[in-house]
Amino acid sequence: MRKKILVTGGAGFLGSHLCERLLNDGNEVVCLDNYFTGQKQNVVHLLNHPYFELIRHDVTMPFFIEVDEIYNLACPASPIHYQYNAIKTVKTSVMGAINMLGLAKRIRAKILQASTSEVYGDPEVHPQVESYWGHVNPIGIRACYDEGKRCAETLFVNYHRQNNVNIKIIRIFNTYGPRMHPHDGRVVSNFIVQALQNQDITIFGDGAQTRSFQYVDDLINGMIKMMATGNDFTGPVNIGNPNEFTMLELAEKVIKLTGTKSKIVFEPLPADDPLQRQPNISLAKEKLNWEPKIELEEGLTKTIEYFKTIIK
Repeated sequence: MRKKILVTGGAGFLGSHLCERLLNDGNEVVCLDNYFTGQKQNVVHLLNHPYFELIRHDVTMPFFIEVDEIYNLACPASPIHYQYNAIKTVKTSVMGAINMLGLAKRIRAKILQASTSEVYGDPEVHPQVESYWGHVNPIGIRACYDEGKRCAETLFVNYHRQNNVNIKIIRIFNTYGPRMHPHDGRVVSNFIVQALQNQDITIFGDGAQTRSFQYVDDLINGMIKMMATGNDFTGPVNIGNPNEFTMLELAEKVIKLTGTKSKIVFEPLPADDPLQRQPNISLAKEKLNWEPKIELEEGLTKTIEYFKTIIK
């Protein structure tokens, strides 16, 4: 039986990969995007698919449709984009969640929230487990995203408790891969673009701060496995790669894989930038039988090949 699935933010980096995978698995997909950070070119190769539909719509406005499942991904996710219009970012997270949860409640659809490791803020617990409540500055420059996503989780849990909506919450850690926006200000895309243009590679701080990077295909597998779980498991569950790398190690890998002549330069660290981010994925292993499979070097190689096609 072919499922009909709604993906909000479906023309974004992650959403486009999810739409593609859901179609390949034999589903009908409705992709919703307002193109604030998503791009039609991310899904243009899907437009001729008989079971794919693309609709321009902003999730802060109600939307009516009959579907079996909803993946709620709509929200700018890189600091440059979510800080550009902080109020809009909060509205997308909060009103978008309310609209999609209301839809799920009415049509009895299962709904998954793409939450984020940012709900942990600048963590005082390392690595981060789902039971950790976080350390977030509610009035900082990142709060529009962090607190928006935290409030969305609150809404999801309360729609489940109060109205018995079948919810799933995943917390996504740093993800990279083809179709990342070249100017989204994220470290992987920044380093690759700078390297391919033979510019200096900019590291903020001393380069000792760490991140864990997961390749997009691993994340999509985790999402789909989470959506397939029974009613007794709502999450939240961390979906990320626990292998930790310093910014300096990442820059050196990008230099090696691109063969660039770029030099590494250091700049001051931005406000509220977390020094460590690493998921504990014990729960994902236990409940979803999921763990990432793609190592950093393999994923970076695929990502660099993509960027070569779009950087002239």
